[in-house]
Amino acid sequence: MTSVLHTWGRSLFQHVHLHCLVPGGALADDGTWLSARGSYLFPVRALSRHFRGRFISALRNAAKAGEFTSLDPGAVSALLDTLMGEEWVVFAKPCLEHTESVIGYVARYTHRVAISNARIPGLDDDQVSLSDRDYLDGQHKTLTLDAPEFLRRFLLHVLPKGLMRVRHYGLLANRCRVQRLAHIRKVLTAPEPEREPEAEQDHEPEPGWPCPVCRRGRMRPVRRISPRRAALGCAPYR
Repeated sequence: MTSVLHTWGRSLFQHVHLHCLVPGGALADDGTWLSARGSYLFPVRALSRHFRGRFISALRNAAKAGEFTSLDPGAVSALLDTLMGEEWVVFAKPCLEHTESVIGYVARYTHRVAISNARIPGLDDDQVSLSDRDYLDGQHKTLTLDAPEFLRRFLLHVLPKGLMRVRHYGLLANRCRVQRLAHIRKVLTAPEPEREPEAEQDHEPEPGWPCPVCRRGRMRPVRRISPRRAALGCAPYR
């Protein structure tokens, strides 16, 4: 599978969860492909409870190893007992259509930060305004935060050094992905994907600057303007 870490909600609170793309089958030891039975790979409720058990077991082992030195052991044990009594939310569904849209949705989280400039309609020396949406009534609203609180929430989503946002597992792991996928396509009698021709090494990039809107076109100078005209908003590029 491929997993993408997502840590924020629209109000910048810490909301840690994973988006995962999981193949609908597995590669057996003898090299054959085993497709999932039924509509999906496994029951969602079984996945939820298995994940809960493994996660809390890892936390208990960490507590026994003394990794939570600043916490009371009794409080940690009581909290983990409470969490074991809760139903954990795991959402999974098959994706047989609109695969490009699903992959595009997950891809948007791979290199984005917690908030974009477009969601900051206003700011001053002391406060920052954020465009927000209330999930209870679906209405778009404006959230105003003090500058220190905005920075605190934003820094919650700066990953520690060495922690990877995107990870690949199993047959999609980096060290075996090329060979495994080629073998699976052969087993499934699927054609190899078309590869784009590699650019020549001596090809010089097109002059100009990338377009800040589409990121594909190139901007080139058409004329020079005076500083006074530039102050009036006359753009020197197109």
